[in-house]
Amino acid sequence: MTDHEAIHAALAQARLADEAGEVPIGAVIVHNGTIIAAGQNRVLRDNDPTAHAEIVAMRAAALALSNYRLLGCTLYATLEPCAMCAGAMIHARLDRLVYAAPDPKAGAAGSVLEVLNHPKLNHQMQVEQGIGAEEAAELLRSFFRERRER
Repeated sequence: MTDHEAIHAALAQARLADEAGEVPIGAVIVHNGTIIAAGQNRVLRDNDPTAHAEIVAMRAAALALSNYRLLGCTLYATLEPCAMCAGAMIHARLDRLVYAAPDPKAGAAGSVLEVLNHPKLNHQMQVEQGIGAEEAAELLRSFFRERRER
């Protein structure tokens, strides 16, 4: 599975979140070339402030692998993770993060904070960005534009 294919799967999750009235953010986790878990924002539906797409996907991946350590896994997300999600990614020991759009208001992979790969932390992961960025950003812009118009 290519990075482009995985980001497109994450974008599909984001569109499902949008249809459900959630902020349109999606994530998938790939292990050995196969998507083993998917997540989308579920904060409103689950009344759970931790139900971000990345957390939902990591929970599903941990169940799929029967291990909270997600060794050998890549998380693909439509938006740069927040501090909570970045912290969970470190604890899960993900090998790699690929995200589409930066988050200039809450991004914790370098936009606002540098939680991932902070030199004092005991786990480092490869981080890449930009694949599908315009589509992910447009989903978010449209969502918030519609919200303001209501």
